[in-house]
Amino acid sequence: MFDIEQELKKLPDKPGVYIMHDAADEIIYVGKAVNLKNRVRQYFRPSHDEGPKKAKMVTQIRRFEYIITDSELEALVLECNLIKEHRPKYNTMLRDDKTYPYIKVTLGEDFPRVLFSRLIRKDKSKYFGPYTSAGAVKDTIELIQKMYQIRTCSRNLPKDIGKDRPCLNYHIKKCNAPCQGYISKEEYRKSIDMVLSFLNGNYQPVLKDLETRMMQASDQMEFERAIEYRELLNSVKQIAQKQKITSFDGEDKDIIALANDERDAVVQVFFIRGGKLIGREHFYVRVAAEDSEGQVLTTFVKQFYSGTPFLPKEIMLSAEIEDIPVIEEWLSAKRGARVYIRVPQKGMKEKLVELAKKNAELVLSQDRERIKREEGRTIGALKEIEKLLDMQGLNRIEAYDISNISGFQTVGSMIVYEKGKPCRSDYRKFRLKTIQGPDDYASMHEVLTRRFLHGIEEKKELQEKQMDEEFGSFTRFPDLIMMDGGKGQVNIALSVLSELHLNIPVCGMVKDDNHRTRGLYYNNVEIPIERTSEGFKLITRIQDEAHRFAIEYHRSLRSKVQVHSVLDDIEGIGETRRKALMRRFQSVERIREASVEELKETESMNERAAEAVYAFFHKKPETDPEAK
Repeated sequence: MFDIEQELKKLPDKPGVYIMHDAADEIIYVGKAVNLKNRVRQYFRPSHDEGPKKAKMVTQIRRFEYIITDSELEALVLECNLIKEHRPKYNTMLRDDKTYPYIKVTLGEDFPRVLFSRLIRKDKSKYFGPYTSAGAVKDTIELIQKMYQIRTCSRNLPKDIGKDRPCLNYHIKKCNAPCQGYISKEEYRKSIDMVLSFLNGNYQPVLKDLETRMMQASDQMEFERAIEYRELLNSVKQIAQKQKITSFDGEDKDIIALANDERDAVVQVFFIRGGKLIGREHFYVRVAAEDSEGQVLTTFVKQFYSGTPFLPKEIMLSAEIEDIPVIEEWLSAKRGARVYIRVPQKGMKEKLVELAKKNAELVLSQDRERIKREEGRTIGALKEIEKLLDMQGLNRIEAYDISNISGFQTVGSMIVYEKGKPCRSDYRKFRLKTIQGPDDYASMHEVLTRRFLHGIEEKKELQEKQMDEEFGSFTRFPDLIMMDGGKGQVNIALSVLSELHLNIPVCGMVKDDNHRTRGLYYNNVEIPIERTSEGFKLITRIQDEAHRFAIEYHRSLRSKVQVHSVLDDIEGIGETRRKALMRRFQSVERIREASVEELKETESMNERAAEAVYAFFHKKPETDPEAK
């Protein structure tokens, strides 16, 4: 048994990281401390107040652990790593974890390539970015290949020169075929230098060159080529317009600003590379009402830069953050050069931060409107259903469906909606055990009985262990059960609930002759619903989702049986070879038609296995033991 008071006495007077666990041994908070003994003891002092969020967290702590470090800087790095790994619910968290695309020029190769990359590695390549749009990066790479005829193949040059024919890119004039020795290393390098100049933002020579070529082609009546140059010219202008000059010092900077209200916060990041604004991105973070702007930005900066491969020279913020010297030291060590964190107070830099803040406020405002619309589709729809059924407190809805083909491989599905949204972690599949043949009523009786019996038994087990019932997957019973059908299906559900002594409302989702939802069957009455209402749309989504989930499960079982019956009976063909055959040929029929040579070329297949498959599909009837 973990005794918190006794363990508090054992805490060392050293820097480190502390980790809080709840009753289910889940990590709920990770923090760092200059002095672990002083910091962790603060949480359990009655006079200590860090706001309602931390107060609620403390009531859930059942044990804690700690890791000592040699310095506060090491504690900071470890804290970032642990938060990113475990994502504790009481830490201020990023709601998404993005990596950004870069353009990579492989200068370590004799004939460099221009590639798309999401990682910066310590190699001899040069990276440009980050960009916020993967599509823009791919368009830029394609443009570069058209303009400078840069190779795209992965051949080892010059070792592989002349070993194979040139690819299609050579014939369509997108590559000068260094693989054939048609261009020297020195000439190819000139093209790469032009690529580097282009990616560094030197567009004017490219624009002027393309315009000259376009006019020359036009004068020579080569109009198709002139159109090609015109399209390239327009593409370069578009790329050039995406980058707006924000400073003349040519430095790399990130501009970070925060907008928040009582529930939500948005952090806006402007990426400035080489003095140009190359993109922007926003992030949603989870906050408490008492969190200050500086506290949220502190957490954001630590988490964001623990995961991004690129670090700028300067980070400009909309508010002061905590631990600036320590964070600067950490980021400088990661970058290999000095990183500065500043809060501009005047001039162009201050205006740029203010611009980022306005953008964050705009995103937050727009998101608030989106949330209102979403609440209309979810919470508002539930309120409409409550009114229709004369209910209160409707939150969790469970819906069920049965799927089979003439009674073959009958399965059941259980889907869950909470607050009008699908709760996919609580979805369940049922493979029927007692029913033979196409009997939907009996199948539904088995599914519902198994679901609620399991929940009752799970509740008893958790109560014996003195654990909270919400930790069980089946223990949470619905506020409403929706059946895919009318009176018959509803009566089946009510009979199961009666047998198990449960009192849960049940309604049926009734369809018309065209298989479209027309109303709800509840308390022996069919209730019509306005088709344009949000409640009707939610009921339709629930009905479609239950049907989809059952059909997909049934289809997966059918495909397994079909594949097994044909391929797994062949001697020497196990799971690995079966999957390899299906990947290559896509169907059993195409495997049947394949030659021994084609089968042998398949991954994981040898000559003996290929001959066994061929023989299986081409054996004569008289030699087939099944035919006797």
